[in-house]
Amino acid sequence: MAKQNVVIMGAAGRDFHNFNAYYRDNEDYEVVAFTATQIPDIAGRKYPAELAGRLYPDGIPILPEENLPDIIEEHDVDEVVFAYSDVPYDYLMHRSAVANAAGADFRLLGPDHVMLTSKKPLIAVVAARTGCGKSQISRKLFELLSERYDVAAIRHPMPYGDLAKQAVQRFAGYDDLDRHETTIEEREEYEPYIDMAGVVYAGVDYGAILEEAEKDGDVIIWDGGNNDFPFYRPDLHITIVDPHRAGHELAYYPGEVNVRMADIVIVNKVDTADETDIEQVEENVRSVNPDAQIIRMESEVWLEDGDLTGKKALVIEDGPTLTHGEMQYGAGIVAARKANATPVDPRSVAVGSIRDAFEKYGHLENVLPALGYGEEQVAELEETISRVDCDVVISATPIDITRLVDVEKPIVRVRYGVGEAGEEALRRVVDSFAAEHL
Repeated sequence: MAKQNVVIMGAAGRDFHNFNAYYRDNEDYEVVAFTATQIPDIAGRKYPAELAGRLYPDGIPILPEENLPDIIEEHDVDEVVFAYSDVPYDYLMHRSAVANAAGADFRLLGPDHVMLTSKKPLIAVVAARTGCGKSQISRKLFELLSERYDVAAIRHPMPYGDLAKQAVQRFAGYDDLDRHETTIEEREEYEPYIDMAGVVYAGVDYGAILEEAEKDGDVIIWDGGNNDFPFYRPDLHITIVDPHRAGHELAYYPGEVNVRMADIVIVNKVDTADETDIEQVEENVRSVNPDAQIIRMESEVWLEDGDLTGKKALVIEDGPTLTHGEMQYGAGIVAARKANATPVDPRSVAVGSIRDAFEKYGHLENVLPALGYGEEQVAELEETISRVDCDVVISATPIDITRLVDVEKPIVRVRYGVGEAGEEALRRVVDSFAAEHL
């Protein structure tokens, strides 16, 4: 068979992993380019030669996705591989139409081609959509397992800087966050593990990352992101679904893949969802995965200062939950309501890329997404916060945002977790897993 020319469509995560796991040393294919979307400032760079391997001494260009038809024509591309996540099916098939109309095949690589196998027992925690509350469940599992075992967490990739330097990242202290020049989005995922005295890995080369994590842990938690399916073959596959977006569990790629593959499906946030929506989600799960164990779980939310009666509050929410996840609000608004605060609308005073985000995601009103993909965007976030007329800032991002922004407003943090009943349910999961694998 003649060598096939390939373009991998991505967002600096799954695309790189698919290349490393399937294409890097595969002489039947030549990856002529990656295309990039979702994340700012990814396009225009190169996937470096140090990571691309012996077949790609000059590295591989990363080009804007909107140029895909021209790339297919210029490089006589045979195959376009879609490799990013949290997209509705109509979006996915529109991309297929673009590739097919330009003459190329359109491909989705499945788990058998790209899942790596761990030498240590591994639990994967993933979701049907961004913003389901997956991370708090991953962290509670980490906490419970750490009572008896050494645990290493591996986080879904977010390589926004120097890719060669980010090949394997190990985070065990705040100095590691600074040394790796992490963004707000990265800190939201890594900082809580550090607060638990834990170790979390991330980066670009997930084969090399796994080898290092296996040195740290008796057991490994795959803390998946952006509703992607796991990079590693799990011994226990847990998928989180959200009754606030009932129906999405069967309408987004690859979230439905996670629902169909799950051993356990956790219906999260049942304390703030309608019973009819909870039941619809459970029925949808059973229709595609009747063997999965279904667990209902609350998402407990509280403020450091519980009474903000009558105060005007700027509510800062986890960024991807609002943007990619398409939620109108998150834990911050829930906490503001409980504290009797009045959320204010920051849109009219937003600056730069923060203003652009509001224009792109028109469903957002009385919330501010905690976007910070680089120093410039963090500065724009800080200026936006400073310009909002409010009495208090309610910060529902998982990090201590005062480490990154300096504003003359009181900031109250939102905390959230699985609650007492959820902890007991997860403890039973851990006990069962340990009895079989540890």
